[in-house]
Amino acid sequence: MKRVIAGARLSWAQRGVQLALVLVLMAGLALVQAPSLAQAATIPTFEILKVVTDDSVTIRTHNFPANMVFTARMGKIGTQAVGGTVVGNTDSGKGGSFDVTYKIPADLKGLAQIAIRMDGKQGYYAYNWFDNKAGGIGGATTPGYSGYPTFSITAVVKDDSVTIKTSNLPANRTFTVLMGKIGTRAVGGVDVGKLESGKGGAMEATFKVPATLKGLAQIAIRMDSSPYYAYNWFYNSSTGSSGGTGTPTPTPAPGYSGFPTFSIIAVDRDQSVTIRTKNLPPSVTFTVRMGKYGTAGVGGTQVTTTDTGSGGTMDITYLIPAGLKGLDRIAIRLESSAGYYAYNWFWNNDAP
Repeated sequence: MKRVIAGARLSWAQRGVQLALVLVLMAGLALVQAPSLAQAATIPTFEILKVVTDDSVTIRTHNFPANMVFTARMGKIGTQAVGGTVVGNTDSGKGGSFDVTYKIPADLKGLAQIAIRMDGKQGYYAYNWFDNKAGGIGGATTPGYSGYPTFSITAVVKDDSVTIKTSNLPANRTFTVLMGKIGTRAVGGVDVGKLESGKGGAMEATFKVPATLKGLAQIAIRMDSSPYYAYNWFYNSSTGSSGGTGTPTPTPAPGYSGFPTFSIIAVDRDQSVTIRTKNLPPSVTFTVRMGKYGTAGVGGTQVTTTDTGSGGTMDITYLIPAGLKGLDRIAIRLESSAGYYAYNWFWNNDAP
């Protein structure tokens, strides 16, 4: 099934498939950033091999995609080097594992710890940090571990606490748990405690809501143990001692199970984006919103509404609102009063 909003100019046959980062959060399903479904087996990471104080750091990559140029950046600890100083561009060549050395920029010399990041195309990235001293180490990867950690929200006590349940934690790691305002993914948020992963896998833990976030309707929560991390968010409203998700509980459609998702299949810069849905519930009206990257489209500009009809899969094109034109990345969200929602983001460049 294909639907086109009036004024849009793209179709699946014309545009093909854009590899895009699929980010879906639905009723307590934990979310982490990862490449598109077509690339899901490739999650790049890197470890710190060697540090020369105030001079250089040598890293070793793992599971890097082939034939892609990564921009390396360094920044202050806690920033994940987002927007940091560019220290080089590295071609991944055959991909996989390779060693590379980068110079520490002048503005970071003298710091005790430094964040380092590698950004590629189509949503690929990895980050880590290191102690800025000879023999310094950083957040090395865990041998034998694959995939990435996630966590879901199981209970909320308004303005007091939130309980989470983890999945696929790497073993023997110390995770710092942070909370922040919605849309921030809790990057640079308030430190609310540590979580020792022990044997890894699944566990439950409860963390207090910090005073600075009490009274907010929604709160972001994050777990960091470089290079591993996961994040989620919750409604700051009590779900009771029996537990709950802290997020809206969908009203089930008869015969429907699972949750909706969508991928990005085409973009016309500053004009439109075409999505392909999967597992839409039938006879539900979704409000479509777009917003700045990192907001998950929450509270974004309403673009239109979409009736799912018989549900399932359909291609739909939406116009990019004037207030978002010119941005390099844009978040897009579908949400319904029944509690179902899904979101994603796209590069605002012509593709494919």
